[in-house]
Amino acid sequence: MATTTRTRTAETALTSAEKAFELLTCEPAPLVFDARSVPGLPDTTMPLNELRNLLMYGRYDSDTTDELWRQLAGHARERGPAWMVGAIGVALPALTHLAAKISRGRPRHADDVDSEVLAGFLHALRTADLAPPRLWLRLCWAAWRAGAAVVKADDGEELPLDLPSGSRSPRMPYGHPDLLLGRAAAAGLITAEAAELISATRFGDALIEQLAAEKGLTAPVLRMRRRRAERIVAAAVTRGDLSSPSREVLAGDR
Repeated sequence: MATTTRTRTAETALTSAEKAFELLTCEPAPLVFDARSVPGLPDTTMPLNELRNLLMYGRYDSDTTDELWRQLAGHARERGPAWMVGAIGVALPALTHLAAKISRGRPRHADDVDSEVLAGFLHALRTADLAPPRLWLRLCWAAWRAGAAVVKADDGEELPLDLPSGSRSPRMPYGHPDLLLGRAAAAGLITAEAAELISATRFGDALIEQLAAEKGLTAPVLRMRRRRAERIVAAAVTRGDLSSPSREVLAGDR
């Protein structure tokens, strides 16, 4: 009987990375991170698996998270493969969550999505500019885009089994939400900040309460801003203004 649950082969890119991380952090010589130079973290050194648990169950502001990932990315780039595996291992809970969201309802793509999510994160870890803020969100967004491309590339690859006979209206080529937000921001319909807010809270793991605290706002105020921006994007989609990246959208059309 058909099932809608996510199926996997015995081993995927993410499960392989987890095994490598376990070997890297086991006794008697686990890889250790010096957290003393990261404001907001405990003033001590700790194995990377303990650091990961700390991040999973604690709440840290963007300054702490940015500095932590600057150091992890720096170690990964400068200290060799062990630190690259270590940095990926710290990120694995989030990467696994992103991959599961992307491949939900598409079990046959789960393994490919896992591979691309990991590859996208790895590429960003190696190449992203570490100086600007929201480093962790930028790394996760790169992973999301890479994984989502697997599903998007498969759209239209084959006809659905329940396709009715006869003519039907073609699907509008709006593409992934990432493209919609980018087009809306480029057209001046919404600000880049609003696009980032929607992407971080709707498609990433950012909590709107956390972002509001970082901006010195209340969560209801930030939700209201997000709602306004989403309504503008929805109206533009309805009009067909975002169906093509080359189509110009006049500010007066808002």
